[in-house]
Amino acid sequence: MNVPQSDVGASDGGQAGAETVKRRLRIGGGAGALRRFGMLSLMLVGVFSASVVVAQGSKTPGSDPVDWEETDQGIPVTDALTKEKCSACHAADAKGNLSRISWVRSTPEGWAQTIKRMVKLNGAVMEPEEARQIVQYLATHHGLAPEEAKPVMYFAEQRIIDETNIPNDTVRNACASCHAFAQPLSSRRSKREWALLQNMHVGLYSQAEMQYFRQSPSAPLGPDGKPMTPAQVALNFLAEKAPLHTPEWAAWAPRIRSPRLEGKWLISATLPGKGLYLGEMTIAPGKAADRFVTVTKLRSLQSGAEITRKGQGAVYGGYSWRGGSDVGAGGQPDDPKKAGREVMWFAPDLKMAQGRWYWGAYNEFGFNVTMTRASADPTIAAVTPYALKTGAKGVAVHIYGDALPQKLSPADVDMGAGVTVTKIVSASPGELVVSVDVADKALPGHRDVGVKGAVLVKALPVYDKIDYLKVTPETGMAHLGGIKFEKGYEQFEVVGYANGPDGKPKTADDLPIGPVPVTWGLEEFHTVTYDDDTSYVGDLSANALFTPSTEGPNPKRRFSRNNYGEVWVVATAKDAKDKFGRPLVGKAYLVVTVPTYRRWDHAELSK
Repeated sequence: MNVPQSDVGASDGGQAGAETVKRRLRIGGGAGALRRFGMLSLMLVGVFSASVVVAQGSKTPGSDPVDWEETDQGIPVTDALTKEKCSACHAADAKGNLSRISWVRSTPEGWAQTIKRMVKLNGAVMEPEEARQIVQYLATHHGLAPEEAKPVMYFAEQRIIDETNIPNDTVRNACASCHAFAQPLSSRRSKREWALLQNMHVGLYSQAEMQYFRQSPSAPLGPDGKPMTPAQVALNFLAEKAPLHTPEWAAWAPRIRSPRLEGKWLISATLPGKGLYLGEMTIAPGKAADRFVTVTKLRSLQSGAEITRKGQGAVYGGYSWRGGSDVGAGGQPDDPKKAGREVMWFAPDLKMAQGRWYWGAYNEFGFNVTMTRASADPTIAAVTPYALKTGAKGVAVHIYGDALPQKLSPADVDMGAGVTVTKIVSASPGELVVSVDVADKALPGHRDVGVKGAVLVKALPVYDKIDYLKVTPETGMAHLGGIKFEKGYEQFEVVGYANGPDGKPKTADDLPIGPVPVTWGLEEFHTVTYDDDTSYVGDLSANALFTPSTEGPNPKRRFSRNNYGEVWVVATAKDAKDKFGRPLVGKAYLVVTVPTYRRWDHAELSK
């Protein structure tokens, strides 16, 4: 399906409209939207209010928020182009504030989405390049501090996660029934602006009124002694937890600068289904400030295949990278040579970056990336194998990095208590191989790996046994296609875990061990009698790539139903066993649904 380019810049359409997966959904799990879908592409900044939202602490509870006084101090708009294009509707005051705009902070995606809506619904006139410049300014000087943005980076990175940041079911129903909770948490507003945003939702989306004003007997009581509506509960929560002015923003705003990213960056990246990749990115200045060009070289430790990607990127707020790269090739849907988008968060000291580089019709494939700035000093980027078992002897441990010393003794390499380096097998600037022994009673847990002052924190787990398997994503979604619509694949992977010090599985102190050899299969998820979904929904490969069937009615199926359905994705360990001697088993829930017939425009930023 071809999706038109956005008014702001390059866009892949940001797929939306997918069927809900029970109460555990992607991009935010919970009851919200999906990593790459979002039932509605809800807008971040409203310009009108249609219905009344009751706001606790307002001048007159129940009155129209437009009549309320704004009590927060605004953030003046100083960019000439932004004032030129926006002041026709957003009035300026004596302090340089523009109405509405000066009381909102948001991410690059949030401001890009807002500008699109201004163009499409409110008649704003601007060229794409002008829109890019305005997004650059607003996302930088009316954006989020790094500490505010990092917890919701998964939203921009199009990740599959279960959101655990929703405080209660009332807020969930009010704010995460149609989109991820990360959507509102990707902005900061005055309380008046949060109330106006709720009003905008009621005006634009018919279901919002029901969600906001449906009474719940378990809701907290308001000042009048009556149960508060979901709108009131959500408004109070957001006004408290995501206010316009925060200590983080006060500390960051004076420090905002154009980042100096030029040079070599070491890359450690994992690609689900294909393992660990190592390499480097060379960043050079672009044609404008905060714009860069890149050359990235990656090598698969699993297959040895090498990839060279060329791309470009933009940095917003001094730390937030949005870009893309291409190899000019790529065959299969999961081929890492496919053109992809890059979303990364740079640490304020510009020595490290984390993010995701993704591609696919539903953004379902992607590298999980960590980058470290190279310097003249030794740097450690990654360590293999993934973990060490207690009692193991003569294990070859590979330490990958840059400028690693070549003249070493075993004493120069430190892997923590219970792990003894017995021999330096080989040493080069990019890779060090050592032989290690692990004590029988070594304390399980993460070990830092150090080489003459260079340290990689929590680089190497030590474990005594594998207690359980975890298949990710735990809740998956694939889309039928192949005839008129593109297929939406799902890549699964399995990680073995050891119970932590508390001895209980699936708690915060559990120790991830890494990939475990397994066999993969599908099992029926029993929701409809005799529907036999495993025979129709699609196929699971030996490396856990699920390929859905074609869309459309299937005459071989009962009632000629489509090939949709629900199944378990099952990983059975080849070697690891439980206390009864049975192979360990991990499961994930997979919904195979129809194509996204209509794709709502989603903000994607120009490179």
